[in-house]
Amino acid sequence: MSSAPSPLLTATGPSTGSADIRLIVTDMDGTLLDDAKRVPPGLWRTLAELRWRGVVFSPASGRQYATLAKEFAEVAEGMVFIAENGTYVVRDGVELSSDPLEPGVAAGVVRAVRQLVADGVDVGAVVCGKRSAYVERGDEAFLAEVRRYYAEHRVVEDATALDDDVIKVALFDFGAAERTTAPALEPFTATLPHSRLRSSGGIPKVVVSGEHWVDVMNGTADKGAALRRLQHELGVTPAQTMVFGDYLNDLEMLDAADWSFAMANAHPDVIARARHLAPSNNDNGVLRTIARVLGLEA
Repeated sequence: MSSAPSPLLTATGPSTGSADIRLIVTDMDGTLLDDAKRVPPGLWRTLAELRWRGVVFSPASGRQYATLAKEFAEVAEGMVFIAENGTYVVRDGVELSSDPLEPGVAAGVVRAVRQLVADGVDVGAVVCGKRSAYVERGDEAFLAEVRRYYAEHRVVEDATALDDDVIKVALFDFGAAERTTAPALEPFTATLPHSRLRSSGGIPKVVVSGEHWVDVMNGTADKGAALRRLQHELGVTPAQTMVFGDYLNDLEMLDAADWSFAMANAHPDVIARARHLAPSNNDNGVLRTIARVLGLEA
């Protein structure tokens, strides 16, 4: 846990302009995107300037790789996509790393969600494979939420029997996920009697990734682990890495960078963990901070 965030690099702080940044990693929802899910003005110009300077830009999100690749299709060359909360990392169409769930674990989570639904919880599971996402629930209200984050998705009769590498199971709870769905899954993940999983470090964990979203994935998987592998791959140090986040699934990622920023709108635990504070997602905080630290045109 770092000390309280420094206000040095908020909108009112002095610029630095001389930082040796080689890698910039940002969460999407609540961080780079505003509350209406829009990319900030000036993003494409900033990405072009970063490319010219040799700085690698990496969206890191709970979103599906196909969704991220579609969002950045015009500028995707050379970018690294840390998708599915770090469980699947791709650059120029080539997988750099992945951390799939054991098939039995994914099926068990789906059955647990079915029981939650039977108990009256308004929740649905998204089984996230490398090729597609899969859902059993086909009502329009649920599918509308799925479409926001999963460009490739299919409605299937049985999500426990899939021909795909499952990298996580995401749950959308129409209520408060942190209070309802997440606690209901904790006993399930803590008591799975898989000795092989325990010896390999693959015990599942539950991560609250948004107000309505919960992810179940390997205990070895998170955005921070993916970022550290990427830093090793690129030969980039934490001192040369800038990271932006707003929610609990960003915590480990913040630990992997000296230049770690919580958005002003972030969860209190994220603000406490980051070294610095950036303006909010609705105030174009990511791009304003990048411009200030790297000395770009605002």
